[in-house]
Amino acid sequence: MSTTKADVQRFRHRLHEIIFEADTRAGKWFDVVLILSILGSVLVVMLDSVSAFSSRYGLSLYGLEWGFTLMFTVEYLLRLACVSRPLGYAFSFLGVVDLLAILPTYVSLLVPGSQYLIVVRVLRVLRVFRVFKLVNYIGEASVLIRALRASQRKITIFLLTVLTLVVIFGSLMYLIEGPKYGFTSIPRSVYWAIVTMTTVGYGDISPKTSPGQALASLIMVLGYAIIAVPTGIVTSELSLAGRKAVSTQVCPACMAEGHEPDAVFCKYCSERLNPEPGHVS
Repeated sequence: MSTTKADVQRFRHRLHEIIFEADTRAGKWFDVVLILSILGSVLVVMLDSVSAFSSRYGLSLYGLEWGFTLMFTVEYLLRLACVSRPLGYAFSFLGVVDLLAILPTYVSLLVPGSQYLIVVRVLRVLRVFRVFKLVNYIGEASVLIRALRASQRKITIFLLTVLTLVVIFGSLMYLIEGPKYGFTSIPRSVYWAIVTMTTVGYGDISPKTSPGQALASLIMVLGYAIIAVPTGIVTSELSLAGRKAVSTQVCPACMAEGHEPDAVFCKYCSERLNPEPGHVS
C-alpha cells in the first residue's frame, strides 16, 4: 500500500501533538522523558567540570554526553519535520536553544590539537543552555509568561521611577559626601544608591557625615517599600492569568501557545490547530 500525502500529514500532526503538546498520554510521557534527559545532560556537564569526577569518570561522562547529544539531535530533527514552517521554528528562541543544546558537542570534533582544548571547554559549557528547554515543558510557565507580559508596562514605569530616584539620591549623596568619603563621581554615587535601595549593602562605600547617613536611612526605608511593588504587580496579574483556562496546543505554523481549549484556529496566524483527516496544509 502506497503512502499518500494525507497519511504523511496525519503522521506529522500526530508527531506534533506528541512533541509540542501535553494533553495526550503520549505527549505527557514525552515531556517527562525529555525533562529527565535535560536534567541528566546538565548534571553530566556539571560533573565534568569537577576535576575529581572528570579524571575518574571522564570516559563515562563523555559517552553519556554523546548519548544525550544524539537523543537531542533526533528530537530537534523531529521538531523541524512536524511543523509547517521549519525555518520559523529554527530561528525562534526555543529553536536556537535546541540548536545550542547539540551544536557544541559536534563542533568539538572539528577542533583538533591540544592548543584548542580551552576553546572546546568553553563550547562544552554552552550545553548548560539545555536547561532553558525546561521552560517549554512546565505547564505553569505559560501562566507566568502571560502575567509578565500583562504587567510589563507597569513594571517598566516602575523601573523608570526607581532609576530616576537613584539618580537623584546618588547626586545628592555626591554633593553631601564628596570624593573625600569615597563618593568620587555621580555614577559611583548612583551605584551606591542602587545597592542601598535594593538592601544589598556591599559596604564598599558608605556615608560618614550625619546628613549623608540620614539620607541613607531614608533610602533604606524606601527600599523596603519599593521591593514590594513589582511583587504586587506580578501577583495581581498571576491571579488574573490563572483564571483563564488554556490548552497546551501549539500552533504548527507560528509556534504560538496560550490558545483556548476549544480553539480551532491559531489566534495569531489563523493556521488550523488540528488539521482535519485528509486536510493538507
